[in-house]
Amino acid sequence: MIQYKTKLFVIIALLLSIPFSCKQVINSANQFMNGSKFETLVERFEGAERDAYQQPQKVMAYIGNVQDETIMDIGAGTGYFSFRLVNAGAQVIAADIDDRFLNFIKNKRDSLKIAPEKIELRKVLFDSPLLEKEEVDKAIIVNTYHHLDNRVDYFTKVQEGIKNDGSLIVIDFYKKPLEHGPPMRYKVSADEVVAELKKAGFTRFKKEMELLDMQYIVTAYKN
Repeated sequence: MIQYKTKLFVIIALLLSIPFSCKQVINSANQFMNGSKFETLVERFEGAERDAYQQPQKVMAYIGNVQDETIMDIGAGTGYFSFRLVNAGAQVIAADIDDRFLNFIKNKRDSLKIAPEKIELRKVLFDSPLLEKEEVDKAIIVNTYHHLDNRVDYFTKVQEGIKNDGSLIVIDFYKKPLEHGPPMRYKVSADEVVAELKKAGFTRFKKEMELLDMQYIVTAYKN
């Protein structure tokens, strides 16, 4: 009995010693995505098939003028939109939880000779974007909203990090069977996004349900 209690104490002590960020539960959507090799994810995020359904020119036109704005790209991945936003004149915070993606963006940024201050790399947490108060003009999250748990708490922090006249742009897959995107069980509808972001403190919303074939756009305004 003493030996058993000793072993139990050691196990509990080891669990308590794990850093908080490592103890965060990775939701099912993240587990599903990370079942693929990194090279496969890069091809999925950067390939011609992505361009075909994502239609980035339409998205950038919809976002509008971003000259001299500071924008956080939440779940930036390979920087698909980070680099487009920089090319449009924004200063970007490319945020991701995965060092592999941050290294990919860094290497691409350096190869393109883009100044580090134009694309800042920020390793964030599952439960926090690590934004300072009113740090950014806008935040954008593309194909990543459904990856987050405790979204009301998370986007309350995002809302606090956006300037008073700023906005959050959510782009994600329609909650219906599609050729691309996650399985149905992981999808979040545009109405669910609006309901959650209201609880997070955003006050006005604009839904775009026709611009893209496979994705909706929800723009949430702070004021």
